[in-house]
Amino acid sequence: MAILQMENGDRYTDLQTITQELAPLNVQINHWTVGENSQVRNLLAQESLQYEEKESVLQGLDNYFQELQQTAGYQYRDLIVLHPGIPNLDELLAKFDKIHTHADDEVRYIVDGEGIFGFLRPDGSQVELTVQAEEYINVPAGTEHWFYLTPEKRVKAIRYFTGTEGWVPEYTGTAIKFRQTTSSVG
Repeated sequence: MAILQMENGDRYTDLQTITQELAPLNVQINHWTVGENSQVRNLLAQESLQYEEKESVLQGLDNYFQELQQTAGYQYRDLIVLHPGIPNLDELLAKFDKIHTHADDEVRYIVDGEGIFGFLRPDGSQVELTVQAEEYINVPAGTEHWFYLTPEKRVKAIRYFTGTEGWVPEYTGTAIKFRQTTSSVG
């Protein structure tokens, strides 16, 4: 369940309300089920995955990729698996925890764990959206945002790209006014 934390302290968990609040940014968020494939579910329960295991997860969930290929021209996808055991995890994440934009849409399908996207809204206010398992998010190109992990530092996400170069952050220099400090996992 996505959680939108407003700068003024308001908090929303209803997907329709969250969608309305993010509408000025054209950010899309949807619920996408992982389904009942036991192989995929067993792999997602593991902390880390080998290349072949990642490919099995991707293939098991390729119905979404095929849809994005047909409707939006996406050509490439990968599965990123982040957890506390990854060497230099904090340095890896530091590239994205400052306000930045991308030349392409940033599109992720969280299949396990959670992460937090922050957004600068047109009125200058900031919000943070916790995206959890079985949630898809599309952050349009040029949208000022940041990303970091919750204190558990665990996420598995399928990333969808129009090319193979990935997302290159273009830092805006805008300051982040607030950050959530508690985990949303109960």
